[in-house]
Amino acid sequence: MPCQLWPYTTPGIPDELFEYLPGIPLSQREIRLLLLAQLRLTPNSVLWDIGAGTGTIPVEAGLLCPQGKIIAVERDEEVANLIRRNCDRFEVKNVQVIEGSAPECLSKIEFQPDRVCIEGGKALDNIMRTVWEYLPVSGRVVATAGNLEGLYTISQVFSQLPARNLEVVQSGFNRLETRGFTQTFAAVDPMFILSGEKLE
Repeated sequence: MPCQLWPYTTPGIPDELFEYLPGIPLSQREIRLLLLAQLRLTPNSVLWDIGAGTGTIPVEAGLLCPQGKIIAVERDEEVANLIRRNCDRFEVKNVQVIEGSAPECLSKIEFQPDRVCIEGGKALDNIMRTVWEYLPVSGRVVATAGNLEGLYTISQVFSQLPARNLEVVQSGFNRLETRGFTQTFAAVDPMFILSGEKLE
């Protein structure tokens, strides 16, 4: 549902509209659009966002799925509070923030997911295998990797799970920026986005 700060039904909220903290990851708008497309959300989806960072995905998903339930998992209390503030900024009411480390805290979540977004975590292998147990058949996992180690880990886990419709996308965007008296294009850091559905 549109809100006063973002009165549109389309995703793609500009990064600068979010409150952020130095050093805390923020999924940039172009990456966010790819993530949301790969999640294939429905109006009543239950989405777990693990490693939610600034809360950009929970906010966007909450606006897109007004009847859905969005669970943002974040281990740091200060960052969890940042997610809550960003939800308040955009008048999002269907996001629940869980403070804890995945995968240990996942058993405390009341609602079972049909979509999972993994945006970080030290135990990436264990997180993916654990969320797989909670997903129904045809549930989707979307995971991001900003380096080759993450790409290898996610790819390896997907290859060992009963998954179908596997996709890998690497982003490549440039933004127009003003530097002094000139305008130039600056590259947005590339990201690998991997997704798959539970077969059985």
